[in-house]
Amino acid sequence: MALNTELRTLCEADPPVISAAFAAIGWVKPVAIYQRYLAEQSIGSRLCKLAYAGGQFAAYVTINWTPTYPGFIDPPIPEIQDLNVLPNFRRRGIASLLLDWAETEVALRSSEAGIGVGLHPGYNAAQQLYVKRGYTPDGRGITYRDRFVKEGETIILDDDLVTHLAKRLR
Repeated sequence: MALNTELRTLCEADPPVISAAFAAIGWVKPVAIYQRYLAEQSIGSRLCKLAYAGGQFAAYVTINWTPTYPGFIDPPIPEIQDLNVLPNFRRRGIASLLLDWAETEVALRSSEAGIGVGLHPGYNAAQQLYVKRGYTPDGRGITYRDRFVKEGETIILDDDLVTHLAKRLR
């Protein structure tokens, strides 16, 4: 386990804390995102786990049981989404700890886990991590906002340009 790292489930008091932590590094992650995660968690369509290192919020990950990516709808493949580790807490094993948790949870309900990863250079470390953990491309191509990109199409290289990977869990 990452040194002095505690994992716990997202609760009502967390959205402003998480949003403020990301705002402090210049990332726009509105409170509403985490309030939506809470609502989805309450109806059972998502799980969200937070990591605290040395008592400070460090990271989070979610499992979406009903993803919108067409390749994970039929057959249904739960998607690990939105793994975010604050820069000051990277390279301490926290992402791996959260992925271990997520894969264990997914394995209780599915033999396969899916994950989407952005294609711009800001995702290089995540791409490498997922491959090291055994995720492979699902072979369906890339998507922009959950729509497959056609050959020759001009696309903006931003957080919404994604490739999807999958991993057999059992």
